[in-house]
Amino acid sequence: MNTTQLQLIKNRYNIVGNCDGLNHALDVALQVAPTDLSVLIIGESGVGKEIIPRVIHDTSPRRREKYFAINCGSIPEGTIDSELFGHEKGSFTGAIGESEGYFGIANKGTIFLDEVGELPLATQARLLRVLETGEYIRVGGTKIMKTDVRIVAATNVNMRKAISEGRFREDLYYRLNTIPIQMPPLRERGNDILLLFRLFAMQMAEKYRLPKITLTDDAKELMLKYKWPGNVRQLKNITEQMSVLSQEREINSEMLRQFIPQDPESTQLTPISQPGSHSYESERELLYKILYELRGNVSDLRRDMNGLRKQLEEVRDTHGIGYGLPITSLDTIDAVKVTHDAHKIEDAVAEEINDSIEPENLNLRESNREKTIKALERTGGNRKKTAKELGISDRTLYRWLKEFGLDKQMPGDKDND
Repeated sequence: MNTTQLQLIKNRYNIVGNCDGLNHALDVALQVAPTDLSVLIIGESGVGKEIIPRVIHDTSPRRREKYFAINCGSIPEGTIDSELFGHEKGSFTGAIGESEGYFGIANKGTIFLDEVGELPLATQARLLRVLETGEYIRVGGTKIMKTDVRIVAATNVNMRKAISEGRFREDLYYRLNTIPIQMPPLRERGNDILLLFRLFAMQMAEKYRLPKITLTDDAKELMLKYKWPGNVRQLKNITEQMSVLSQEREINSEMLRQFIPQDPESTQLTPISQPGSHSYESERELLYKILYELRGNVSDLRRDMNGLRKQLEEVRDTHGIGYGLPITSLDTIDAVKVTHDAHKIEDAVAEEINDSIEPENLNLRESNREKTIKALERTGGNRKKTAKELGISDRTLYRWLKEFGLDKQMPGDKDND
């Protein structure tokens, strides 16, 4: 590692820090710059990956040619092929003229593909062809175009996982990953955190003519212990907030906690999901479980309702009450009303049984006798019509006639019409 050259690079690009991980990343960038090998920069969001491709381009033989930094995640999927590879006139709505695309414009130069893990699969196939042969075809065209472009890519996606899930081509990954460069997260950079804080505090003080903020020893200790899920970008934002909002210019740990989130986000590399890539296995299993349990509950309710229905029929036959009350078929009971109806029937049965043994219900027998006599008179002694009018079964009517002593008074058997 050439320490002098490394320090010159840090001064030129305003890179602050001296941790081994950062120095190694810069050293690899300087070594690979004279070649045309593809480079893949890996690191969490906010670690400063965009510095590396700039260093590679500016120290390479292509430094006098064009340099384009493209955020692949910010270009809509429907237009990204046109943006990268160009299009022919009339190839799609709005294509009023020809476009060379970035690969055409940046010929002989360098293209930095940030967030390359978000490229659609179709675009990945086109990119692989460019890397292997330097050839591509414009959208809507048939002519094979040639380009000589150095590609540097970066991602915060777990590429191994993206490959296993079919979201990223394995052959493209190995083609891009000829020279991997790992950018360390801020939490692993030790005292670089305090150096960066001083830089950002000084920049804010000079820009807005504010007194520069400083940290007490306990605040420095908190700074070094915090995980910094947003890395350098988060540190800069918090420093700017404190520079503007804090009344005190010396920040202690209690004041610092007011600006640092108490529940930091995960600091692991996570894959960025593509539309339609979500797996519903867990939700599907949960729904199956709920439906299975619901089916069991409905079966239990059906069995209980059948038992209650039999009890209610026995009460009707025994005590001669509740005639005319319809019994709803379980097949037509709404599932939502099953429990409610079951409780209603249970209450009705309990009430009717209790009523049957109370003294006041002794008058019920005489009332039923009078109703039976009147019904017999209206039907001319026809038992079927009488039972139908009273809303009871033929069997119950026969028992009532015998109980009330009316069977002997009836002139003949008039069961039939």
